[in-house]
Amino acid sequence: MRFGAFVPQGWRLDLVGITTEDHWPTMLGVANSIEEAGYESLWVYDHFHTTPVPTQEVTYEAWTLMAALAATTRRVRLGQMCTCNSYRPPAYLAKVAASIDVISAGRVEMGIGAGWYEHEYDGYGYSFPKPSIRIGMLREGVEIMQRMWTEEEVDFAGRHYTLKGAICRPKPVQQPHIPLWIAGGGEKLTLNVAARYASHTNFGQSFEEFVHKSEILKEHCQEVGTDFDAIVRSANFSVICEETEPEVEERIAWIKDHYRPFVPAERLERMEDMWRKFAGTPDQLIERFRPWRRAGMTYGIVFFAEAAYDTSGLERFAGEVVPALAS
Repeated sequence: MRFGAFVPQGWRLDLVGITTEDHWPTMLGVANSIEEAGYESLWVYDHFHTTPVPTQEVTYEAWTLMAALAATTRRVRLGQMCTCNSYRPPAYLAKVAASIDVISAGRVEMGIGAGWYEHEYDGYGYSFPKPSIRIGMLREGVEIMQRMWTEEEVDFAGRHYTLKGAICRPKPVQQPHIPLWIAGGGEKLTLNVAARYASHTNFGQSFEEFVHKSEILKEHCQEVGTDFDAIVRSANFSVICEETEPEVEERIAWIKDHYRPFVPAERLERMEDMWRKFAGTPDQLIERFRPWRRAGMTYGIVFFAEAAYDTSGLERFAGEVVPALAS
């Protein structure tokens, strides 16, 4: 099992209380900690408004961070979980990603999904069509990106996008192209797109959901003639990793205090339930991840709410949990 970790960027209210002039040094510091701790990849979210509720707190733009992190890190791979296909024309996005792949010497991972945060769509003036339309746009978008990365000149006439003689120079460093992570578990459409185009997938908010969606993906792979076993299946986890159980409880209390000014009490209780699923000592976390590994989840992307203020949990997880799950 391999792991990546999220860099704080504000979307999950993870830069609260830090002054604006300290945001970039803080984000870069955590990115360096992720790299030095031995995580395979670092990740950002592609969002404009904070979650679980929109606030006036910052949210830094994903691909701006990708370019900055490409220039300031050395080895760690760089991903977004996940880019919203609707927010940028896919030919333009292919150009941006290819440029950053060159800047980073071939370290970009392209996480892409159909989009879901309607408040952002409304706020930024994007139309928010029904899911089947958004997923249709995603399917055309990933085809366009693949072709932009591998062909000299691209003509494309689809339902949602039209290209006439599009040129993408530079091409990505990675061959045959930048890896595509299709995020989302929509059973009829999204997982079909993943079966056709993805080298990696990302789905499953619970173990049961992960197992179920994996079976659906396998069925789609059989239908379209792709190798299910060749697709890496990943999931995201909000993690608390402390040395002792009392310290775990202290961290949960800190997280609740951190979010309390922004989140209604009922929602805060649901958030606590979410955090407790992967809150524990290193030994406890190893045991909680093992069923996921047996079920075929070979890549975890972890988020630490406190990373901007304290990287000890992130580093402890990399030093004690990751090696135990790697074999």
